Amino acid sequence: MRTLEDVQAWRGQDVVDRDGDKVGKLEDIYLDRESGQPEWVAVKTGLFGNKVTFVPLDGADPGEGGVRVAYDKATIKDAPNIDADGRLSSEEERRLYDHYGRGEYRAYDGPEDDYDRDWSERDDRFSRGDADTGTVGRDTVGHDTSGPTTDDAMTRSEEELSVGKTSRESGRARLRKYVVTENVETTVPVTREEVRIEREPITDANVDQALDGPAISEEEHEVVLHAEEAVVDKKVVPKERVRLEKDTVTEEQRVSDEVRKERIETDGGIETDRGVRGDDRI
Repeated sequence: MRTLEDVQAWRGQDVVDRDGDKVGKLEDIYLDRESGQPEWVAVKTGLFGNKVTFVPLDGADPGEGGVRVAYDKATIKDAPNIDADGRLSSEEERRLYDHYGRGEYRAYDGPEDDYDRDWSERDDRFSRGDADTGTVGRDTVGHDTSGPTTDDAMTRSEEELSVGKTSRESGRARLRKYVVTENVETTVPVTREEVRIEREPITDANVDQALDGPAISEEEHEVVLHAEEAVVDKKVVPKERVRLEKDTVTEEQRVSDEVRKERIETDGGIETDRGVRGDDRI
């Protein structure tokens, strides 16, 4: 079983689930009521780290990526919503036991006032650095961070917006290729042969050819005519390459939320160099 000395250095480290997925940051250590040993870790989760979820410390180990717990992220995310107010009630512990399937819960049978007093003493010892068992110091709602055991000053705190960014799918674009048919017309020059009659007179130069053969006879002469015709053929020719590219566009997005601020006021007169002043506010 790990002691407080083993786990007190884990505060502020990342917490990852059993598969190595980040869950949040370890905010605090909560002790077992009876044994006083570390039993629960309070983990800051959510987009802005403004939610606290309780996870059993049993089976947790520190590693390179942070403190690895023995449960998956989905189980941790669905854990009961319990305020991290510095202690766990019996009912809250029972709900956590049931959620994480840790077996039958054995309720604390000691007096609540003794438990509360012992818890405060442990916090005080740990804040002084001499605690042998206790809870890690906490900044929790309802407890002034200066506390009655420090000095006479009161700490005034304010909430500030911590805006982060997350990436989500906003749409999809795809390329689709399909075939269309269209009619293409073009003009192509073609040639053909035609017959024409050519006559030449008998001269001394061609008289021998003219008188070659019988004087009177019947004859035929045949001439073959040729003509060109347009022949259509098709071939595939690559024209261009088309792809999808992504451009990043930066724009301003306005975010607003409510923040709380502490105000400190005096109750009663305050003595000054100029006399007694009434109620004052800071």
